[in-house]
Amino acid sequence: MIEKKEYKLIIFDMDGTVLDTLGDLNASLNFALKKNGLPGRSLAETRSFVGNGIRKLIERGVPNGSDKETADRVHSDFSAHYAENCANMTAPYDGITELLKELRERGLKTAVVSNKTDSAVKKLAEKYFHGLFDMCVGESESVKKKPAPDEAEAVLEALGIKKENALFVGDSEVDVETARNCGIPCVSVTWGFKSRDFLIAHGASALIDSPWELIKLI
Repeated sequence: MIEKKEYKLIIFDMDGTVLDTLGDLNASLNFALKKNGLPGRSLAETRSFVGNGIRKLIERGVPNGSDKETADRVHSDFSAHYAENCANMTAPYDGITELLKELRERGLKTAVVSNKTDSAVKKLAEKYFHGLFDMCVGESESVKKKPAPDEAEAVLEALGIKKENALFVGDSEVDVETARNCGIPCVSVTWGFKSRDFLIAHGASALIDSPWELIKLI
């Protein structure tokens, strides 16, 4: 469990934590695979591929043994398609919007740190959570992606929050590792892309089954 203390900042992962993005990720992956004459992937397969950024999603999505050129083409086609179709099926998880509003009413700052492309992170945050995040950081060339602590540390610095007053919330082992590397506690959610058993096996120590349970922890 996490220590109950005066938190001033809650950092959220995006995919599988505040937004259910799986349908759109799967659709864009299959669009890109089909365009390149490759077999598609199921929703369950795509779920198992996400968490380490788009490039890793593509590398896991193409058939085993595919060369770099093939992965590059699929990556390019995925990126173009997803940029235009990232909000077709995506939606906030039940209770997330209400949780964010409550946190802000209590005076806490909120942020998103994601391995999704930075432009998509900002686009989706604006569409679904207008005014509810103080800062959103996604994958870019200027900062190392999770599980490196760089994105989270950039948020801490920009918002002027000390590590002892910050908490990370995510749905994957990548988030657990990111929080550990950053030196802040992590709460793992069970409604996302990874199962409770998987999270526990990968080091999760504080888990919640609904957004409102976070309020009880802090």
